[in-house]
Amino acid sequence: MRIALGADHRGHSVKEKIAVLLNERGHEVLDMGTNSSKSCDYPDVAYPAAKAVAEGQAQRAILICGSGIGMDICANKVTGIRAALCHDELTAQMSRRHNNANVLCLASDVMGEELIRRIVSGWLETAFEGGGRHERRVKKMAWIEQGKDPTRYDEENDDDG
Repeated sequence: MRIALGADHRGHSVKEKIAVLLNERGHEVLDMGTNSSKSCDYPDVAYPAAKAVAEGQAQRAILICGSGIGMDICANKVTGIRAALCHDELTAQMSRRHNNANVLCLASDVMGEELIRRIVSGWLETAFEGGGRHERRVKKMAWIEQGKDPTRYDEENDDDG
């Protein structure tokens, strides 16, 4: 799988460790920066990484900043992105299983290395439970991106978002 990987200065060292993990597992890493601990603005990293996923240059992305919140907000501004800020293995797995999250956001300041490794591994290994209510809900998310009222969605009027 091709994974866009990005971090701001506070997440740089975690990003480098995740890159090693991804390479060990046979994933191709699309490094979106930053490549130092010099201060930078997280939107400058989040946007191109999310755009890479939205445009099909990467299947998923992992973004890291101090709290994870800034990266999550920025990534979710890109049409087609379902970014999830996860602090444990369960939320990472549920973000994939129920929400088909295509971007994982992590907080470098509040989680240890081993927990981050488990979160990333669980997120990558968990499949979306397509069909039924989860599929319908993801389609409603796409409707919201188009300015449509999700309460008006039903399978008969679905035009693939």
